[in-house]
Amino acid sequence: MSADSHLLASIRSAFPKEGLFAEKDFLLSPDPFPIDDKFAKELEQLGHRLYVFQRACNELYQRSANGKQPAWIAQYLDAGKPAELIEFSRQKQFRDDVPLVIRPDLILTDAGYTIAEIDSVPGGIGLTGWLNQTYAALGHDILGGSDAMIEGFRSLLPDGGDIVISEEASTYRPEMNWIAAQLREKHPDLEWRVLDAETYEPASGRNVYRFFELFDLPNLPRIFALLDAVRNGAVRITPPIKPFLEEKMWFALFWIQPLREFWRRELGEKYFLKLQEVIPYSWPLDPTPLPQHAVIPRLEIHDWREAAKLSQRERDLLIKVSGFSPLGWGSRGIVVGSDVPQVEWERATEEALATFQTTPRIMQRFHKARLLDHRSWDNDTGEVKTTRGRVRLCPYYFVENGKVKLSGALATIVPADKKLLHGMRDAILAPAGSVPDA
Repeated sequence: MSADSHLLASIRSAFPKEGLFAEKDFLLSPDPFPIDDKFAKELEQLGHRLYVFQRACNELYQRSANGKQPAWIAQYLDAGKPAELIEFSRQKQFRDDVPLVIRPDLILTDAGYTIAEIDSVPGGIGLTGWLNQTYAALGHDILGGSDAMIEGFRSLLPDGGDIVISEEASTYRPEMNWIAAQLREKHPDLEWRVLDAETYEPASGRNVYRFFELFDLPNLPRIFALLDAVRNGAVRITPPIKPFLEEKMWFALFWIQPLREFWRRELGEKYFLKLQEVIPYSWPLDPTPLPQHAVIPRLEIHDWREAAKLSQRERDLLIKVSGFSPLGWGSRGIVVGSDVPQVEWERATEEALATFQTTPRIMQRFHKARLLDHRSWDNDTGEVKTTRGRVRLCPYYFVENGKVKLSGALATIVPADKKLLHGMRDAILAPAGSVPDA
């Protein structure tokens, strides 16, 4: 047996019996995805910047809802959501709560990287934990270390608790089962359970990690018992029940000129400028007519319907569902302007304008991922091959007592011809590993 074949056998033998993703395949690699010291330091610093950014987002929404900032901000973020959910999200007792897991989707570009979005209910925690543990055991220097993902997740439910997962998110149930089993093994005096959101009964003092999207609440008939327990303080839940924090609209709000001084003040000048380098320029696809003399910044057009007429070469743009919709999860609600015919781009623009009040969308600059080579095993033959591909890097940050820790990062390397970078059968999934600066 060759060294590569022996390595593949070792990794496969460590694979959990139940798997990590339901009905999903991916390619394994002999190598972690290499991160040099300089980029590792940048990733460490990014985590705190994003934590401060999310706190600022929370603050801006609260001020808008209370009349201390323009009302249109909260109106954008509340669009299409039921009144009772909006009311719940504004409860004073958890006014300052923000997500304790931060996972940005970074697209690696020739110039560095750009943040495609920030996921507040991210998959991949268990998968990345398993990859880190497995590759560290093989002698690799893994970003975050062998068990940092497991202990990071424990910080969310330090005394045990319930991981409540919906049918909508059931693809990720095996990885949650794995991480709960790891925690029980390491801390046998405590209990972590993975339970169905559809039938969940809260128990006082048993805190909850929420693994369901808030648009899915109508499909969770028992959910109001949990919300009542959270409202009454009997149970704490993370991520918080704050749909406004889970909107891609925040990237558009970050770039709106009248809010510039708010962001400078809340983020600080240094963080504000650093985030400008990596948050892609975005616009709300708001159909409200502009005054005759006004233009949409950077596009220099007067009406969004002019954007619908842009040539394919001019359409380095994306249209994205902002959130609170099944289309807002993964890549389902994304249209790549340069990748679709004119008629389809025009249709997507018109639909975005027509549905802005119920399903808001944003338009965003598209940044092309750089090409690089990475090795993987062929799932059928076991042969090692080199793939030319593009990378989405997902660092996982856990927030504990206001401190942000980078616990690992998952690299998804997709074939070069793919525009949208996400998990697929022919994608390589690998942990990020540390390598010295060149």
